[in-house]
Amino acid sequence: MRPHGIAIRDIRKGQNLGLRTLAERTGLDRGHLSRIEQGKVRNPASDTLQRIADGLKVPVDAITRTEEKT
Repeated sequence: MRPHGIAIRDIRKGQNLGLRTLAERTGLDRGHLSRIEQGKVRNPASDTLQRIADGLKVPVDAITRTEEKT
């Protein structure tokens, strides 16, 4: 599974949350969250993804995608 930064950002903004608030909810660094949203972090730990999902109050599936085989 890989994070889908656009989904994270869309959900966060849809909930009117700033990065600072999500960082406080998750205990993660605001800059790290920003890099995940921008797709600059390739493989965040699964517990990081779970913390983001919990902070957004959504299932982890809502913020991840599986790599499709071609």
